[in-house]
Amino acid sequence: MTTPATREAREHELTLHVFSISAGLVGVCLTGLGLIKVITQRSQMGTLADDLQAGDAALFMCCCFFAFWSFKTRHTRLRQMLRNVLDGLFMLALALMVGVCGVIVYVLV
Repeated sequence: MTTPATREAREHELTLHVFSISAGLVGVCLTGLGLIKVITQRSQMGTLADDLQAGDAALFMCCCFFAFWSFKTRHTRLRQMLRNVLDGLFMLALALMVGVCGVIVYVLV
């Protein structure tokens, strides 16, 4: 049986991982934007990939924001709501990253 303190510690640990991974993926997205610009100067798909990648970077930045906010709040209900929002945004950002990778592969092949 899981105690509330154990569950909170587990949720905090997971949020910490999502926070650090999201921060790293913002850098990956921005690097990807630069590479897309260099590789596909005249391609219409390159523009689509740029737009999607910029949106993905913004989603990962929102994940960082919500994770940090959840660390700082003392209200249990607000913290849980922030973590739920964070989980959804992180999954959306990861799914968008898969789509962007598909567009980049399509442009390069």
